[in-house]
Amino acid sequence: MTGPVEKPAAEVDVTPELVRSLLAEQHPDLADRPLALLDAGWDNVMVRLGDDLLVRLPRRSLAAPLVLHEQRWLPELAPLLPLAIPAPVRVGRPSARFPWAWSVVPWFPGASALTAAPDDLDATAALLGRFLVALHRPAPPDAPPNPYRGIPLAHRDERTRGWIAQLPDHVDGDRVRACWAEHVALPRWTGPPLWLHGDLHPHNLVVDHGRLHAVIDFGDITAGDPATDLAIAWMLLPPASRPVLRAATGVDDGTWDRGRGWALTLGLAYLANSASTPGFGQVGAATIEAVLEDWAI
Repeated sequence: MTGPVEKPAAEVDVTPELVRSLLAEQHPDLADRPLALLDAGWDNVMVRLGDDLLVRLPRRSLAAPLVLHEQRWLPELAPLLPLAIPAPVRVGRPSARFPWAWSVVPWFPGASALTAAPDDLDATAALLGRFLVALHRPAPPDAPPNPYRGIPLAHRDERTRGWIAQLPDHVDGDRVRACWAEHVALPRWTGPPLWLHGDLHPHNLVVDHGRLHAVIDFGDITAGDPATDLAIAWMLLPPASRPVLRAATGVDDGTWDRGRGWALTLGLAYLANSASTPGFGQVGAATIEAVLEDWAI
């Protein structure tokens, strides 16, 4: 198959009616609030609950453990971070109505950086840098494992080359393969496993009144190489603002260069899987081009 593919099908039909029944069963004091279906991503469905809350429910079994990771760790991390994150305020348990855990989290006003870029990208880069410094601290041994994030780039080689082959009409295959080969050969992270967001792309950044306000969707939270999260430098920031992020994080050359490699593999992943989410395709294509331009300097 060539070209971008659709997101996986939902295994459960999550409707406002289902959410209301779950609330009535487990959190009856919230059950009379207005409900509005907002979005369905690859892994979760989001339903607005009143003015200040959001219900987040997995839409397929592979995503169910990720909700548990958020419930376990976000309340501990939230007080340490300079940006708001969706630490659950209520926890939903599996029941006869719904087979997996689910969460009630704060609603953050604003829009994703995918559709509402911050006004001041240098200030955003500095704030993101402070966020990453606060987050990237040694993680405990029971931090959630993740076979796709925080790992050596070499462990993504087969998948990355597969995406390049899948996108012959969307990327310059020879140029991208050459760029990837150079990055995948970089020395690996040898430090301790650090806490990672794992999926730090523009759609997981909330911008309110022109300012970065919150970081959401920690389903891929894990521990490992901090370069994974540095991919945001090429996904969101122009060349002039990337040094601000780098200075704020204080990372070494190797970590910064691996971050560019992470941006390339994630950009390819987003583009390859964007048939039902064109915005992700645009981010993926722009990220790939940003990496190639930076690499060529």
